[in-house]
Amino acid sequence: MMNAVPAKSQVVIIGGGIAGCSTAYHLAQLGWTDIILLERGKLTSGSTWHAAGMVGQLRSTSNITKLLSYSVDLYARLEKETGLATGWKANGSLRLCCTKERRIEFLRQLTTARSFGLEMELLSPREIETLCPGIVTSDLDSGLYVASDGVANPSDLVMSLAKGARLKGVRIFEDTPVLDVDVRDGRVRAVTTTGGRIECDAVVVCGGIWSRELAKSVGVRLPIQAAHHQYFVTEPINGLRREMPSLRDPDNLTYFKEEVGGLVAGGYEANPISYSAKPSLNDEEFKLFPEFMDHFEQFMPAMMRRFPALSGVGIKKWYNGLESFTEDTNFIIGEAPEVKGFFVGCGFNAMGIAAGGGAGMALAHWVAHGEPPFDLWPVDIRRFSAFHASDRNVLIRSLEGQGHHYAMHWPHFEFQAGRPLRRSALYDRLTEAGACFGGKSGWERPNWFAPVGVEAKDTYTFERPNWFEQVAAEHRACRESAAIFDQSSFSKFMLVGRNAEEALQRICSADLGRQPGRVTYTQMLNERGGVECDLTITRLSQDSYYIVTGTAVGDHDRCYITSQIKQDEDVHCIDVTSAFGVLGLMGPLSRAILAQVAEADLDSKSFPFGQYREIIIAGAPVRALRVTFVGELGWELHIPTEYMVTVYDALKNAGQQFGLKDAGYRAIDSLRIEKGFCVWGAEVSPDDTPLEAGLRFAVAFNKPTPFTGREALVHQRQRPLKRRLATLVSDSPEVILLGRETIYRNGEPVGWLTSGGYGHSIGKPLGLGYIRNPAGVTDDYLLSAQYELEVAGERVSATIVLGAAYDPKNTKSRI
Repeated sequence: MMNAVPAKSQVVIIGGGIAGCSTAYHLAQLGWTDIILLERGKLTSGSTWHAAGMVGQLRSTSNITKLLSYSVDLYARLEKETGLATGWKANGSLRLCCTKERRIEFLRQLTTARSFGLEMELLSPREIETLCPGIVTSDLDSGLYVASDGVANPSDLVMSLAKGARLKGVRIFEDTPVLDVDVRDGRVRAVTTTGGRIECDAVVVCGGIWSRELAKSVGVRLPIQAAHHQYFVTEPINGLRREMPSLRDPDNLTYFKEEVGGLVAGGYEANPISYSAKPSLNDEEFKLFPEFMDHFEQFMPAMMRRFPALSGVGIKKWYNGLESFTEDTNFIIGEAPEVKGFFVGCGFNAMGIAAGGGAGMALAHWVAHGEPPFDLWPVDIRRFSAFHASDRNVLIRSLEGQGHHYAMHWPHFEFQAGRPLRRSALYDRLTEAGACFGGKSGWERPNWFAPVGVEAKDTYTFERPNWFEQVAAEHRACRESAAIFDQSSFSKFMLVGRNAEEALQRICSADLGRQPGRVTYTQMLNERGGVECDLTITRLSQDSYYIVTGTAVGDHDRCYITSQIKQDEDVHCIDVTSAFGVLGLMGPLSRAILAQVAEADLDSKSFPFGQYREIIIAGAPVRALRVTFVGELGWELHIPTEYMVTVYDALKNAGQQFGLKDAGYRAIDSLRIEKGFCVWGAEVSPDDTPLEAGLRFAVAFNKPTPFTGREALVHQRQRPLKRRLATLVSDSPEVILLGRETIYRNGEPVGWLTSGGYGHSIGKPLGLGYIRNPAGVTDDYLLSAQYELEVAGERVSATIVLGAAYDPKNTKSRI
């Protein structure tokens, strides 16, 4: 029977699984009552009902860990609130370790957990046997145990969330398929269903594997791939402990959990099977497939070695269902950059139950307030690029991501599927020069250069990497002579129009009202003073600006800028990323090299730091910006793409006598950490203010136009900061710093490293990190203490540096 739906609603949520019901529940908690949830079949009938229901919390970033910890807190109290059982059981989780490399990974995860405030223990094989009777531990080294993790019954959990939403006024319509989403003038207007049309201000698509096709119909790219995932449930096994923690055995690609006295057993293969057909909005409910035994049998020997009882127990139920996966193994939430009011929550990579509670909370906040509750960049839909509209790219890249589910999480790991895709004009030249490329937003970028006789290939390790000496040589060349970097992957925009200055003065914390020819480093802030964008803006003329930002944040920054432009302002943001390649020519001899081929005066008086000039290099017109991200004299040369090879060749030829060296992004990272320079998404984010990050110099409190976030910063600077970014230099030269290492002050944890690396100029490992103290972080507080860093479970002494570890007065870049 067809369900008639209301003609209007403030928000329409599409999908009655964990994500949709959690979003509805949390919107209702925020006081929103005009909400409709549509489910084409019955609640949970998509992917949710056949989920394994295991809930783990630790992730590689503090805020995603925080999101999953919120799920745990929610599930623990939901039954009392709604009166419906959720099946929640805080039985803990165990990750098993069989190899030396996995142990190092686990020790680093243990440190990360401590940094993020999550209690975690490293258990011995004997302790594991006590928690899990019937398990074989003879091949185990250890296990990571989180007592607060647990399991839930997915269907019961969703029904409880749905009841909680209904109690607050949410209207839920089952058996009501969506036929169309009406988008006009770039924003959502209505949803058409089999029961009628619903006018609405926003739609939230939580349709699991079916979300992508619905998003595509309105021009939104949503790079998720449906793929098969299999597991089985056994008959009861004698002696199995009902409170046994859920088990993950990543070295054998398998997992287990107790269920009604039996075992749930499944795995994540390195060669997953994609769903051959496109998901259809007409697919049946509670869809399962026959078992793929030929494919699943790769897990069986290891499963039976781990639990010998499996060889003699019957299988009660086999599940071969579909889950949605992404290329980077992170889920997707947020407002789509293509359509205003079109929100998504999907692509959960088979961890929808773990993430669903927190993701629904965050998505509800995003809908209600226009922004997430805290920085969620790793799962933000704006992290994807135009090429993610390609079915082929999404397929091969997502399958690689799915296959990486239980793989080692190596430092500096590079995915390979779908590469090469985006290449600068210098790709062939750099390949000949020995470049080892990495991928970023589809771009091939040189990470380091191999000399003759050395293979240009990463060897993954937790120890000192095989490229260490090559990066050290590139680093030293930049500090002592000169280095040339291909930075063509920078995202680049033109902001033009008669109101361009007015808009930027309101959006940016720095003063953008200066005369043409000035390059300004600035942040764009939210109302809390947090950093939404971190970029450079060059004024070309009275009504045109050139904006340069990071490779991966192009869509994010463009969306933020355009969202801040008023409807009646004559301002237009134009993406010119592909129009210009970029060469960074950096080092104390960069001026001498550039002078050989440039038709321009380059002395510091004619071309001072922070200035822009249109110059000719080797006959080519070039936008030359005198700025640096490595702390040395140098220029960013923005070159029309068709001239890139000519300019590069001319600079390389001119630089031979000066020791000019090709250098890559790993050298950039070590150089910028020595200088204490921030990266958005690491040192600065929407949760961090310029004052906390040491960027007070970039804030123009007294400019004529008040900027967004100014009041928050004025309030913040009137009292001691509760946290401050600092440099920590390790006194142990062999230690490997990667980020997330815990910072101890006088034996007490006070933060963690946001970035870690090796300072080849100072000859020591070092990192950047925030020092936290609710009572205030003053210079005296920072300097009057002893510091240590916890690295893979061990503490090493460290020295704190306020400012830069190299050239703290910034004299090198301004000569």
